Amino acid sequence: MVMMMRNSNRLINDFKNQTKDSVWKHLDAMAANYAVFSTHLNGLSPFLTDYDVYLYCNDTNVVIVCLDCCGSGEEQVYEESEALSPMLMADGCEPRVSVVNKLAGAVRQTKEQLEDSAPEVNVYGVLLTEAEIVNSYALDAIWDAHHIMVIDELRRLKSRQIKVNNDYELACSAYVGVITDSKEPDAEYDEFEKMLFDFINQGFEEVADEDAHEEEEEQEEEEDDDDDDLDLDDLPEESFPTGEIEQNNNISVKVEILHPVANPREELDRLVGCADIKRRMDELVALTSYNKMMSDLFPGSKQHDVSLHSVFLGRPGTGKTTVCKIFGSLLRQAGALSKGHVVVCDRGTFIGTLWGDEERSMRQVLDMAKGGVLMIDEAYLLNGKHDNDPGKLVIQLLMNILADETQRDIAVVLCGYKEPMMKLLDSNPGLQSRFPNKFEFTDFTVDELLEITRRRVKDYNYRFTDKAWEKYSELLANAYQMRNPETWGNARFIANQLERIYIQHASRCIKHQPKDKQGLLMLTPEDILPIEIPRQKAKIGF
Repeated sequence: MVMMMRNSNRLINDFKNQTKDSVWKHLDAMAANYAVFSTHLNGLSPFLTDYDVYLYCNDTNVVIVCLDCCGSGEEQVYEESEALSPMLMADGCEPRVSVVNKLAGAVRQTKEQLEDSAPEVNVYGVLLTEAEIVNSYALDAIWDAHHIMVIDELRRLKSRQIKVNNDYELACSAYVGVITDSKEPDAEYDEFEKMLFDFINQGFEEVADEDAHEEEEEQEEEEDDDDDDLDLDDLPEESFPTGEIEQNNNISVKVEILHPVANPREELDRLVGCADIKRRMDELVALTSYNKMMSDLFPGSKQHDVSLHSVFLGRPGTGKTTVCKIFGSLLRQAGALSKGHVVVCDRGTFIGTLWGDEERSMRQVLDMAKGGVLMIDEAYLLNGKHDNDPGKLVIQLLMNILADETQRDIAVVLCGYKEPMMKLLDSNPGLQSRFPNKFEFTDFTVDELLEITRRRVKDYNYRFTDKAWEKYSELLANAYQMRNPETWGNARFIANQLERIYIQHASRCIKHQPKDKQGLLMLTPEDILPIEIPRQKAKIGF
């Protein structure tokens, strides 16, 4: 009996298992499924009159898919209880109508409309939205109780081409007439529609298809321009360095190369916290873009002095490397850098075993970083205690090269803990003037660490049960309270804890195999292991 129930809910369960990465392939599969009727509606009265709606039906299920083209990347906060609120009232936001509430209303109405003719039919709603619902994880259970799910952070919904299967010979197609209170298309119209479909797909010559393809490509390029995305296709893979330098004939050193991201502004907005850094980054990029615009419009005009060289101050795990990668891409987008990649180095990259290795390494690294960002992690380690420390030579070599006015197509970022980095800058007055941009990365709060957890878990399609989330939140809060500020790992700490949870979860699922896919993706209290916090060593002495 249970197996029959699962099979009867197959269509709905298949939709429940989708994510923003898989939903489009699933919709294409539905259009090719001979047993599923699907159609497109320009609204569904009275709840969804202003939205594109797609209906998917089989003998026992109806799924209402609603597209919410509200603007890509717009953050929304849904404050809802067990009764879905028709209006959203969030601190610092304008009140607005809840599309989730509208979809829930459409689901209820559809169930009522089918009650007489098909009482056994189950109805479910799926909202596809361009908004980022920042607290969606906390509301999944409430939404599911109202027979709806939400997939957020989608892009360009208006331009999506969703195929349907308008096979009115399927018995379930009659549901659409009941839901929309309309009659089936007559046979004459249906035959005309079929002829039109055949003409469109078979009647054109090959040259027309090429024209249509070119027009589609032009449209995609215009959309890319509108979104201010980076066109990475114009930089072939060989344009970026391989990530290895030779200190001398016997020693080679690997160097990490971070390629630019396609949507740097969007990636910056998605970062948890970092509000001041986002604002300062915008200001620097805006002035750089203004210089480029003025240079293009008025060649020879005097430019504002803008130094791209920066200092990132903060403890490990606060996002310095991530922001540096976005920084390079933003500068390339603004026209200040030609490539936008990031070359990640540290003291060991430069200090070799032979005299002259430092200069040889520095020259190679700067050549690799040309067109992008040279990031020197834990740069304060170059400021050795002894006057003849080779790290001091690296600093002087860097200063000499930065003084060269021809070295414009590069940005250097020095990273590290705040106090030793400030000592490094104070040790050389030239460093202060060459690195005027200082960005301070503060430790994440508990709430921000919990939000980082939500996002990382969501990337793997995992979900916490309520009790598991409560246990994890309590353990994290206690760990944060007991932390040693000098060794606290911030986001790295979260990554390590989640890795332990994933391993424990996998072991549990192998021993006790869950009944369905949802069980495989559900994190339970058993998966949440105690968090070990290294305590500060007690001082010995009197």
